[in-house]
Amino acid sequence: MSLTSVACCQLALAVGDPDGNRAVARRAVERAAAAGARVVILPELTNSGYVFRDRAEAAGLAEPLDGPTVEGWIASARRHGLILVGGLCERDEDGLIRNSAVLVDAGGVRAVYRKTHLWDLEKTVFTPGDELPPVVDTAVGRIGLLVCYDLKFPEWVRTVGLRGADLLCVPTNWPLSPRPAGERPAEVTRVQASASVNRMFVAACDRAGPERGVAWVGGSVVADPDGFLLAGPRPAYDEGLVIAECRLGDARSKRVGAHNDVHADRRPELYRSILEPARSADPAEV
Repeated sequence: MSLTSVACCQLALAVGDPDGNRAVARRAVERAAAAGARVVILPELTNSGYVFRDRAEAAGLAEPLDGPTVEGWIASARRHGLILVGGLCERDEDGLIRNSAVLVDAGGVRAVYRKTHLWDLEKTVFTPGDELPPVVDTAVGRIGLLVCYDLKFPEWVRTVGLRGADLLCVPTNWPLSPRPAGERPAEVTRVQASASVNRMFVAACDRAGPERGVAWVGGSVVADPDGFLLAGPRPAYDEGLVIAECRLGDARSKRVGAHNDVHADRRPELYRSILEPARSADPAEV
């Protein structure tokens, strides 16, 4: 399989300015396409911004899948011949407000994922998803979707790896938090770990700039199946492109050395205990 250029567009967006956000994203996609990108990723909640005053504000910014944001992404995908993944404040077919990731190509919407693990006040705004994250066959390889906080749950990331994803795309909005001097953001380390333990490429697209007093990590990165960074984070954690050449076919092999395979070596019969309530100890056995 040949090299595929994967780009994360790290953007400064504004809550409550969907027209401006769509314009910022469109220009970033154009820059990524001009740089040769075949897969382009935009941040979480690209259309709406993130720091909502309340649920009503989010609901007023939410769009259906056939709204102007996704329609614009499809037009960009057709114009530039690429695959685009973006975060959407979505109003679904039942009127529920979702924190979603949408994958489009020249043919239209290929996959939608509704964020399952909601972070902090997101629980007061969004309805969580209840379906497995999609893994989609595309022109460049198999692509899976998650959103931000989902990466904290290794069993959820594993569901993507076990279904054969070559590349996991993760729109994110990582709020900036203190870290020791010289340390890499923990969010970036989590991307590397997810890539390594599943032997797949992982591209996470973060935000930059402040929004209503909240600053962002600016930790957009692309990691390879060994967990090493191919690109990012940007030196100043600022707005701009993070782009890497990925041989996505390398993710098809789960072998580590001559004697190990991270899928074949699994012992799922021993893992059931983490999915079942712990059995109370029998007093006679203590």
